[in-house]
Amino acid sequence: MANQRSNIGMPLEANNASERVTAAGSELQDTSIHEPLQQEKSSTKICKHNRGWRRIVRNFTPSWFAVCMGTGIVSILLHNLPYNGDWLYYLSVIVFCLNVGLFVSFLIISVLRYTLYPELWWAMIRHPAQSLFLGTFPMALGTIVQMIVFVCVPAWGDRFVQLAWALWWIDVALSLACCFYMPFVIMYIHQATLKTMTAIWLLPIVAPIVASASGGIVASVLSNPQHALWTVIVSYILWGTGVPLAMCVLVIYFQRLTLHALPPREVIVSVFLPIGPLGQGGFAIMQLGKVAMELFPITHTLSLEAAGSSVNAGQLLYVIGWLVATVLWGFGLVWLFFAAASITRSRFPFNMGWWGFTFPLGVFATSTTQMAKELPSLFFKVLGTIFSVAVVLLWIMVAIGTFRRAVTGEIFFAPCLKDLEGKKDQAENNCPEELTV
Repeated sequence: MANQRSNIGMPLEANNASERVTAAGSELQDTSIHEPLQQEKSSTKICKHNRGWRRIVRNFTPSWFAVCMGTGIVSILLHNLPYNGDWLYYLSVIVFCLNVGLFVSFLIISVLRYTLYPELWWAMIRHPAQSLFLGTFPMALGTIVQMIVFVCVPAWGDRFVQLAWALWWIDVALSLACCFYMPFVIMYIHQATLKTMTAIWLLPIVAPIVASASGGIVASVLSNPQHALWTVIVSYILWGTGVPLAMCVLVIYFQRLTLHALPPREVIVSVFLPIGPLGQGGFAIMQLGKVAMELFPITHTLSLEAAGSSVNAGQLLYVIGWLVATVLWGFGLVWLFFAAASITRSRFPFNMGWWGFTFPLGVFATSTTQMAKELPSLFFKVLGTIFSVAVVLLWIMVAIGTFRRAVTGEIFFAPCLKDLEGKKDQAENNCPEELTV
């Protein structure tokens, strides 16, 4: 009986084993069928977003606003060139219109990018380099505000004064947001080390300095003295938030250069960025002092009449501003030498970082020409002209290189997008069961 029972049980176990093998085989077959289908769907989705206008939108990073910064400073230099003429004025207007067109286009593309692909916003914020380029947006807007005062206000009057003032307040809010939040992101989110640190850290910090310079220019055309006074006071505060913090970063950056040598050749152009806060800070403090000298007696701000002094507080700010600007200009010469010596060490490839040539050198040129006006000095007048012409030539060279690579599409590359796709692939590998859902 026992033998009979075992003989009966054996085929049952064999049948069960056979069924399990068959089921396992069918699962493997189903998996082998689903995997290529899933891979095909994934590749189709990737190809869809990497063709045509979608590819441009997905790979459009905040660093593109550096193009507007460079174009904007060129329009300002052409307008304020010491040896000027009518043809330079019209040329500055053309470049200004080009800059406005680029800024609006880039803004629309950026809104599309983060609307269609909201996950790219956080990927960009967490990227140690691309997130810092958010500071280029308010700086680009600042150049437009300045040119509105230089070109539109003389041509069309008070309504453009109000437009410039309104845009300036927007610029102030964006600049402070970048200056306060992005350094905290470096501390809290990014895993920064001294060796990997670059001068790109300065980008969000320079934004309020540019807004300060724009505020000094806007205040000079405001008809309401109280509005002008508040604009000057806020501009001084902006200068105080940006310049000291930039000095802190410059100390860290100098230590990085001395201990870990020059940056890699792909980002070697960033060595020009330290010139930016020094040049723009000098121009801003001179412009604010000049406006304060005329405005403070009208508004009776910090009046010294009670002390029996014939000197008003605005005149003191004007003299102190010129002195501080001269010190910053001299410090800028040191960094200009470091930058020029660095780029001669080796050849470096063209990329969007080349726009780091234009704006820092451009604001250093504006500081030089402003010193020429205030002294007055023939030496600074000639030197400012040389700097301005050099910046215009650099802008033409970089613009041509950017246009050529934009036509071929090779310049549209977002490092944060590559990191995001890598994280998605890793998540799919860790959770393969989600692929068959």
